[in-house]
Amino acid sequence: MPPADLLLVWYDRHRRTLPWRGEADPYRVWLSEVMLQQTTVAAVTPRYVRFLARFPDVAALAAAPWEALAEEWAGLGYYARARNLHAAARAVVAAGGFPCSAAGLAELPGIGAYTAAAVAAIAFGEPVVPVDGNVERVTARLFAEAAPLPGAKPRLAALAARFMEQPAARARPSDFAQALFDLGATLCTPRRPACALCPWSGHCAAAAQGIQESLPAKAAKKLRPVRYGVHFLLRDTAGHMLLRRRPPEGLLGGMLEVPGTPWRDAAWTLAEAMPFAPAALPWRAASGEARHGFTHFELRMRLMLAEVPRLSDRAGFEVHVAGAAVPTAMRRLLALAPACPAMREAG
Repeated sequence: MPPADLLLVWYDRHRRTLPWRGEADPYRVWLSEVMLQQTTVAAVTPRYVRFLARFPDVAALAAAPWEALAEEWAGLGYYARARNLHAAARAVVAAGGFPCSAAGLAELPGIGAYTAAAVAAIAFGEPVVPVDGNVERVTARLFAEAAPLPGAKPRLAALAARFMEQPAARARPSDFAQALFDLGATLCTPRRPACALCPWSGHCAAAAQGIQESLPAKAAKKLRPVRYGVHFLLRDTAGHMLLRRRPPEGLLGGMLEVPGTPWRDAAWTLAEAMPFAPAALPWRAASGEARHGFTHFELRMRLMLAEVPRLSDRAGFEVHVAGAAVPTAMRRLLALAPACPAMREAG
């Protein structure tokens, strides 16, 4: 077992400076961990700061309407995270505070084993090891675990848990967890790991065998299916656009979208798509196609355009100004739209 004290000495010298680093407030630790799921540190850093300015504590988040949270989350992706964040905040407030153990935290909406362990270790000092992708990679290399992911996850989690058998790790569970994160993010990287700088280089079985860059092994990925949609952007001369809010459950739940067809496996003909237009108007097609990758499929969307002198709210739709907070998939779709002709004439 690689010595925990060596990693902690390295961490004390080389820890990353991050807005959430050093936090013991479980709300802030939890928020950072949720935001960082499937999202890079560079993308999360400014959004984390902005989010806290709007929702400074769990009570403020719990009291906020969903529309406010959806607006603030727009562009971060994986929108089920935002719905679960909202539900969990309300559960925490109703219970009078956060559970202080990984087991208790895991009972909150949307908090899985990793996030529960991260909050428990960092905010509450519970001697547990949160296992994310960085920790899986470090552990697979340290023990030369050749079984491919995702099947190897239970084995890697069990091996990582053994770090806490060491007194140095148990004495500083928050720092030890974050040291593992930093080691994987800065030295034990997916490609070209900086083994010469690693505090555990002399204790790494993969490095000893020269196989570190091949671990962790991964099972072959299946090709993602493709789905298709046609969307209808109705605008007015003032730059407003007609949007609708998706159902609260399911993909992009509760987020704003350009109205259109369902997403299906076969491409839509315009004749099939037109009944889904929000109004009977002379629609014209925008050039190109917008593409967006979801976890389980790739989405390809066409955009139809129409203009009216003035938009007003109607049943099932909302009028929003250009630049409204919409998810990334919709931003890519809206990028296909040229400036409204009537707006060019007015300008």
